[in-house]
Amino acid sequence: MYITKNSMVTLDYTVTDADNHLIDSGAEPIVYLHGGYGSIFDKLEHALEGKTIGENVVVKLNANEAFGEYQNDLVLVEPRSSFDDTIAVDQQIEMIYGNEEEDAIKIIYTVTAIEEDSVILDGNHPLSGLNIIFDTTVIAIRKASEQEINEHLDIL
Repeated sequence: MYITKNSMVTLDYTVTDADNHLIDSGAEPIVYLHGGYGSIFDKLEHALEGKTIGENVVVKLNANEAFGEYQNDLVLVEPRSSFDDTIAVDQQIEMIYGNEEEDAIKIIYTVTAIEEDSVILDGNHPLSGLNIIFDTTVIAIRKASEQEINEHLDIL
């Protein structure tokens, strides 16, 4: 069986940075619906098209093909007084901008530093700005059920 549109694909993988430092050991396989549903990076999905079980694919993704370029404007410095005493480094904080539910933008910030009078929040993905290498082996392929396809369409 080959990977085609509407295949459920299971991948064994590792992700490293451009200097070959391990970013993700792939402890759990990735299972995704193939065919442009946005489940995995576009460039990786294109490279997997037509592959069979056991085939290995290595794809180099630059930052804008992976988790995006690092955006300095997503770093906020907020007054320490805006937070309670339980605030901690690496804690995630969700902020919603806008009034109406459909126009609202939700950004998840990570607390990167706590100073005496300020808290530094970063809304970038932790891997933004990194070029990565995605090394994957196809370990299973099957035809997706109508329910699986419909669930993905509902998400889009």
